[in-house]
Amino acid sequence: MLQHTPVLFDEVLAALDIRPGGCYLDATFGRGGHSAGILQRVGREGRLIAIDRDPEAIRAGRDRFAADQRLTLVHSPFSRLAAVVAEMGLAGRFDGVLLDLGVSSPQIDDAERGFSFAQDGPLDMRMDNRVGASAQDFLARAPEHEIARVIRTYGEERFAKRIARRIVAARREAPITRTAQLADIVAAAVPAREPGKHPATRTFQALRIHVNDELEEIRAALEGSLTALAPGGRLCVISFHSLEDGIVKRYMQAHSQEAPLYAGLPEVPAHARPKLRRLGRAVHPSEAEIARNPRARSAIMRVAQRVAA
Repeated sequence: MLQHTPVLFDEVLAALDIRPGGCYLDATFGRGGHSAGILQRVGREGRLIAIDRDPEAIRAGRDRFAADQRLTLVHSPFSRLAAVVAEMGLAGRFDGVLLDLGVSSPQIDDAERGFSFAQDGPLDMRMDNRVGASAQDFLARAPEHEIARVIRTYGEERFAKRIARRIVAARREAPITRTAQLADIVAAAVPAREPGKHPATRTFQALRIHVNDELEEIRAALEGSLTALAPGGRLCVISFHSLEDGIVKRYMQAHSQEAPLYAGLPEVPAHARPKLRRLGRAVHPSEAEIARNPRARSAIMRVAQRVAA
């Protein structure tokens, strides 16, 4: 089985303030690294619900934790977080919710998933490859301006128009079906290279975000976390790039203050009061962790606590 090293492992467990007998939700199960740490601390009476949209992750989790009755695995995108906990009768019952927004190492390292240009594989990039259009499908059908918009918006790529133009020219000659093929097309289109970074890095990020609708998934998961958390429960979110972190930061800020319409008034209705309290500063991996696991380099964790209504 391909391995995955969970980022900010000790920091996550400390931030969740796990207590024996508690109820926790790992909404991004991956290969279960954080979940394993939670299960070690919740005791015999604790409970953990874990969600993942990747069927491979669910299969691996059922193999790894088959004997542990405290864990319930759910195959679902985390945008359905609120619906999942409601269906289980656990809305408002969780002492902690974890969202680790990174792509897991097994997804990146498996060439057949098509997430990485590091090794050649089918140009797929879907978290659940049974649902929706792949990156190959998008690049085959989308007009040039739409490809440029996706690469610019989700990859923050300044050469998006040049890359889109080159992609459209290339697909006229032959279908773009492989990750190495796309990486070569992008590299030929980019006139300047960032030190230490492959020229296709931003384009691959953008296509992955678009194919999986990741930013809307994050917004829905954050909203769902409020319905899941008990008063005093903690929300812990790990992001890996500025687009993700910006959404998380703004969400926690917005819900840590009164609704603007009622700001400064002596009486604020319950629905307009703060729902979260931010805890501490943003947490980054240590130099020692980055040395052990270079993929942790860009991780940033933010933590907030559910405020009683």
